[in-house]
Amino acid sequence: MDFIPVWFEITAMVVLVLILIGDLLLVRLRPHIPSTKESTLWVVFYVTLALAFAGLLWIVSDGETAAHFVTGWALEYSLSIDNLFVFVLIMAQFAVPRRLQQQVLMVGIIIALVLRGIFIMLGVAVIENFAPVFYLFGAYLIYTAIKQAMPEGDHDDDVKREGFMVRLVRRFVDISDHYDDNKLRTEVDGKRMFTPMVLVFVVIGVTDLMFAIDSIPAIFSITSNGFIVFTANIFALMGLRQLYFLLGDLLDKLRYLHYGIAVILGFIGVKLILHAMHENSLPFINGGKPIEWAPDISTWMSLGVILVSMTVATVASLIAAARDKRKAAVTQ
Repeated sequence: MDFIPVWFEITAMVVLVLILIGDLLLVRLRPHIPSTKESTLWVVFYVTLALAFAGLLWIVSDGETAAHFVTGWALEYSLSIDNLFVFVLIMAQFAVPRRLQQQVLMVGIIIALVLRGIFIMLGVAVIENFAPVFYLFGAYLIYTAIKQAMPEGDHDDDVKREGFMVRLVRRFVDISDHYDDNKLRTEVDGKRMFTPMVLVFVVIGVTDLMFAIDSIPAIFSITSNGFIVFTANIFALMGLRQLYFLLGDLLDKLRYLHYGIAVILGFIGVKLILHAMHENSLPFINGGKPIEWAPDISTWMSLGVILVSMTVATVASLIAAARDKRKAAVTQ
């Protein structure tokens, strides 16, 4: 179990909340379309911040705790890239003006962090009181990996599933048909109404929570320390908004990314099941005794699989996109 001083946990959470508030105010007061340079600098800033945080964990705790954070952060960051495809579809579905998309993503991410925090607390409580839940987590992640590796098109289904929620919100809340700059409330024919921005906030936040159902059990394969799990999620999501604008049209070229994510989820699923076997206490499995031959996969191996899977999927996608571009040029 990773030990982290309470004073460090409190200080870190206060600083991270202040950074989030500052980021939100910056986006709120200056809505604009970020340039590639600006997006790159922000992504580098948040990656550097995450690595610096890992260094502080090494100092106040130990190297193993820092390794757990880095691996958990890399895992969450990798899996969250899949969210970007859905974000693109949602932005198109609600016709969100591009200069307002930063604010939409930022508020959606904050909503997601609150919901994930609740999810993580429940997960820690379940693990502490029912360790065999790792069998269920592992089986679910393997099932999700198989679905992820299937032919593309699932992202469209993800967006369509939000239709019921949108209809439900519209049934109880008056929402206008048009945006009014970055306002949440507007006036239509003398009647005060919410703008479509509210719907987008809700859909982005809840959609990210749906992705958390995959990623939160996955990170519990790295550590069951709630602080590390939550901060890894914070750092992964904080850089997601800038990554959305940095990648831009490149997302369409990452055709093999879902295979890389499938490999990661499948590997983590197997790791969870092996861990459950190694710590087994279920009476109907091996007489309730731990299965000694089941290996406990190391954190460093997990980090290696995550990095290699995402690198191979990205490089293969870019090579395929370049090949298609050359073929198109020849046929013209």
